[in-house]
Amino acid sequence: PSWFYKWKNRRPTAREERRARLDEEIKRLFAASGGTYGSPRIAQDLRAEGWKLSENTVAKRMAELGLAGRGPKKPRSLTRQGKRPAAPDLVRRKFTAVAPDVLWVGDVTMIRTDEGPLYLAS
Repeated sequence: PSWFYKWKNRRPTAREERRARLDEEIKRLFAASGGTYGSPRIAQDLRAEGWKLSENTVAKRMAELGLAGRGPKKPRSLTRQGKRPAAPDLVRRKFTAVAPDVLWVGDVTMIRTDEGPLYLAS
């Protein structure tokens, strides 16, 4: 047989086996964190389990696996009590107009995307 088939059918090297085990551990810890842990925290947890590796090793493996940690969402509210006065109620909560073109009401909604916020006005 040719060298290509010897190479193709060879057994995995020790490095490949270690990387495969490491990938499984990274996936396990990432899933257990709900997708929030990044490479620093996963590397810390792996070291606590006895692995000898650097944060950069974990970062490279996570990048190849397509995993990126995200922090938990921060709660946001539309109004901050006591920070600003409420906007004046020009409509006085009466949303029915007596005639056409007398009362116009609109709304602006912010939509969060990976590329930044989008604003929808209606």
